[in-house]
Amino acid sequence: MTDLRHILSTTWRHGLRSLRVAAAVAVVAVLASCGAEKHVKKGDAFYAIGEYYDAAAEYKKAYARTAIKEKEKRGERAWKMAEAYRRMNYTAKAAGAYQNAIRYHYPDTTAILYLAQAQQKMGDYKNAIKNYEAFLATTPRHTLATIGLRGSQLATEWKQRPTTYTIKKEPLLNSRRADFSPMLYGDDHDQLFISSTRPQATGDEISGITGTKAGDIFVTKKDDKGKWGQPEKIESELNSHYDEGACAFSPDGKTMYFTRCTHDPDYPRYAEIFTSQRTDASWGNPQRLEISKDTLSSYAHPAVSPDGLWLYFVSDMPGGIGGLDIWRIALTDHGLGGVENLGKPINTEGNEMFPTFRPNGELYFSSDGHPGMGGLDLFLAKSDSTDHWTVENLQYPMNSSGDDFGMTFEGVYNRGFFSTNRGDARGWDHVMSFERPEVIQTVKGWVYEKDGYELPEGLVYMVGNDGTYLKLGVKADGSFTQEIKPYVDYVFLGTCAGYLNHKEELKVDTSSVSEEYVLQFPLASINNPVLIRNVFYEFDSAELTESSTMALDSLVTLLTDNPNVTIELSSHCDFRGKDEYNMRLSQRRAESVVNYLIEHGIDSARLSPIGYGESRPKVVTRRIAEQNEFLHEGDTLTEAFILALEDEERQEICHALNRRTEFKVLRTTYGLFELKPTEKAKIDVEATKETTTEKAKGEATTEATKGEATKEATTEKAKGEGTTEATKGEATKEAATKGEGTKEAD
Repeated sequence: MTDLRHILSTTWRHGLRSLRVAAAVAVVAVLASCGAEKHVKKGDAFYAIGEYYDAAAEYKKAYARTAIKEKEKRGERAWKMAEAYRRMNYTAKAAGAYQNAIRYHYPDTTAILYLAQAQQKMGDYKNAIKNYEAFLATTPRHTLATIGLRGSQLATEWKQRPTTYTIKKEPLLNSRRADFSPMLYGDDHDQLFISSTRPQATGDEISGITGTKAGDIFVTKKDDKGKWGQPEKIESELNSHYDEGACAFSPDGKTMYFTRCTHDPDYPRYAEIFTSQRTDASWGNPQRLEISKDTLSSYAHPAVSPDGLWLYFVSDMPGGIGGLDIWRIALTDHGLGGVENLGKPINTEGNEMFPTFRPNGELYFSSDGHPGMGGLDLFLAKSDSTDHWTVENLQYPMNSSGDDFGMTFEGVYNRGFFSTNRGDARGWDHVMSFERPEVIQTVKGWVYEKDGYELPEGLVYMVGNDGTYLKLGVKADGSFTQEIKPYVDYVFLGTCAGYLNHKEELKVDTSSVSEEYVLQFPLASINNPVLIRNVFYEFDSAELTESSTMALDSLVTLLTDNPNVTIELSSHCDFRGKDEYNMRLSQRRAESVVNYLIEHGIDSARLSPIGYGESRPKVVTRRIAEQNEFLHEGDTLTEAFILALEDEERQEICHALNRRTEFKVLRTTYGLFELKPTEKAKIDVEATKETTTEKAKGEATTEATKGEATKEATTEKAKGEGTTEATKGEATKEAATKGEGTKEAD
């Protein structure tokens, strides 16, 4: 009995335990199902406002709490998780989630396409080709699948035949987070702006999109040895607790354009373009750039054309070709112009992003809609004279199976930096440097005041016999660098408000080696006297020496290039010698120079020679003061000033400065309101015609008058026939008297 009770008791306890387990399983299943649905709803809410990191975390929890036998739900939740991973660039995790969606027979075959794209991004070209072909079997002639298949096939070939680009990691520029979209800045390209989510970024909030801090714009500078320093956050209102990045600059470096992604917990996030003006050494408060009234589209990744006339940007606004397209809008003195889509072949059914320019006008951008190695590939677009674009892939090693984008160039040279997430399992971007050796001809010029300093406000017009016509701004040091083409003849005209123009010509006759041509643009002031260096006279004479020819020929060229200018040509002496003698000598010397100019084709009406003797001593300029430490800007080299100098060598320096030949601009409108010779000749001809006509009329009138006079004379003659002989006698006597007077005068 005891055994029975034991058996019964054991049986009862065992049965009770089984009931408890079954009940527990049922309860857990119900709770898990409820919990999974809750996570799905949360994930959907995050996904709707673009917070893919948080959405993926919720979908992952939902997937884990979904029973294996609920294949349809597991397939759907795997798909949602994959989509969130794809959008936040977690490629490996996205591939795994797509595989699960396919395994559980998720009905949308796009999962196969996205799996193939993920495998291509991971460099698994064999399986990518297999899945592209599987998708094309269900959806023939699908554009993106066809392009992906072709890119996967080409990738292997490109890796076996790398281009001449070399790339290098830049550990100092990178962090343990995302660093991307580098942009060189400065006259010497010695500053590098980088977008980064590194810990030093503003704020403490973790982004629901990326799972990292919001991005900020950082900057690093080269030291005296040409080495880059550690990137530092820009300390201004430029950065905020929002995402900032992907900046670009106007050609003059005074305006920054950048992307900012604001956020709202209840609405999707949209990217916008902001501008910031540089004042002194800092960037000003950012202002939103309103490209369109459309508030439901994104505007990002700005780039300014080399001529400063166009702002290129990326947008998903209506009227595009694919997901994200490259657009442009005119930058005018009166604001923004109309928006234009670059169209095909640049834009595709995929995404085109991160445009940037070389100074020669070449457009670089990234795309996943052209055949490529995977993810975003870098492309080069060139435009011909008809504005037709040709597009080419930069291939390996610039491109990889990952995302490659955001190039920046060191001036005219094919070297600089770009960003890539190749080799990073988390999909975070890093900055690398690149260089491609190439034969390149450039011209470097300096615009400066004659005997003065650089003119940063200068502008150089560049015209080539191949149709080139460019306006080149200069840097703060008055310099510019421009790429030129072989076998082209160029004319450069240096200009600046308040100065005469200066022309230089250049013939490029080689294409086999790299070469830099150097041009100087010394501009003569319109407002101040200009020294003519190296004009020499024979001793105690006004006769010019042969060594003066080069300087005077330069003056002839200057006056020829500025045909509407009249000048006063002045000669000056030192105070040694008598005042009257110095005045006469300086006048003769000024006239000698003017005569030379006239002999070489300059109209005498444009030239006024004046000798000032010693009456106008030299006033020391800043340049002269820098060259002579005993002089100060503004000193006047009078006789008293020079005699007060005890050092004879210094006195002689002052005498030499006083002995000079200068010119001063009197007018800049000569000939503008006067008749040209051809017009004057035409008017003279017309005047001659009029005179001839009037003369003919006058002669006709005279003949008529003569006729009347003859008539009258005949009448009078008839009347006078009755005159007495006595009257005739008196007349004869009077005539005889007059004859005597004439004889006496002789």
